[in-house]
Amino acid sequence: MITYIDGPEVRITENDGIFVDVEFFHSKEKITGLEPRRLFPRSGMDRYIALMDSEGEQVAVIRNAAGLMEESRKVLSRALEEYYMIPRILRFIKMTEKFKIWMWTAETDRGIITFEIRNHIASVKPLYDGRVLIRDANDNRYEIPDYRKLDKKSRTMLMPKL
Repeated sequence: MITYIDGPEVRITENDGIFVDVEFFHSKEKITGLEPRRLFPRSGMDRYIALMDSEGEQVAVIRNAAGLMEESRKVLSRALEEYYMIPRILRFIKMTEKFKIWMWTAETDRGIITFEIRNHIASVKPLYDGRVLIRDANDNRYEIPDYRKLDKKSRTMLMPKL
């Protein structure tokens, strides 16, 4: 059974990075090691946030984070920022392929990274507004804000994958 959280009836505390602990005041129950996930990650930044247990099951849903106590709201916000942190690719340095596994080296707003793509058809998603979302073999996400603004070399490397 999923519990819906509407306001200050819980205290959310930091656990480790993207994990939080939730203490329910009315029942004195405390659940540890929950992962907050936005049910609507593009449109509902502070509404309908699922709290997932270690098995990936929803334990609770926060209907609106604005109703939480200030400290709980801050803890939740930090955990979500950590989970949804998406480096932005500024340019591609190198792409190589071996045994149908693509190794990409790119400069991002967080530094130079190298990652694997095993299936570019499923892992590289162009969007209507020029953005491109990339998910690597380790389930990390990257974003190109507008592929049309990449340098010529980067566009040349990327275009066959779109």
